[in-house]
Amino acid sequence: MTSFTQHIWQQTAELRQAIDDLPFNRELAAGILSRDRFKFYITQDKLYLDQYARTLAIAGARAPELAAMDKFVGSALGALAVERALHGQFLEQFGMGEADIAAAEPSPSCLAYTNFLIAAAHHDSWPVLVAAILPCFWIYHDVGVRIAEETAPGNFYQPWIGTYADEAFASSVKEVIRITDQAAAAAGAAEREAMGRAFVRSTQYEWLFWDSAYRLEEWPIGA
Repeated sequence: MTSFTQHIWQQTAELRQAIDDLPFNRELAAGILSRDRFKFYITQDKLYLDQYARTLAIAGARAPELAAMDKFVGSALGALAVERALHGQFLEQFGMGEADIAAAEPSPSCLAYTNFLIAAAHHDSWPVLVAAILPCFWIYHDVGVRIAEETAPGNFYQPWIGTYADEAFASSVKEVIRITDQAAAAAGAAEREAMGRAFVRSTQYEWLFWDSAYRLEEWPIGA
């Protein structure tokens, strides 16, 4: 029998292919992505991870089993560790100090994605919440592995690629998949449908996030 995650992964195949085909990811793999675009991305990703860590912490607090609690609380701390290490490394290279980072504001796509996740954490059921959380784990690893297979040695973006293609991250992804399938198995048909919609929506936001970085997305009208 096909599990919930196997089914939804197949269902989003076209959307995930569109993520692979984004100019941002194609150029990052080739090592030719402009520094300005990656600087925009890494700044927005820092802002995103601040809120994603909060979402994971709430998921840990709501978890019905200790293993899931341990996983999500640990992942919340891990997200902050990535922010300090990986993001800090690139932001320093781009000459961004603490004042610059503190002054940064989320792009429309970043704000929409994080608001969606925070809303799921506070208002949706546990199964729907974990389905909304999963794409950030799974898709980043999937993209990271594919880029790692294609990229040439000496790619400026290798620290980013290595982080998400890493086997330790793969193990983390497998655990969140297990938790999501466990939640789906205990859910009713209507709730599983809601889980599917949450997974698809987060996957769409993943596409938007990378695309918005390539476009250096701005708010259309100033304050």
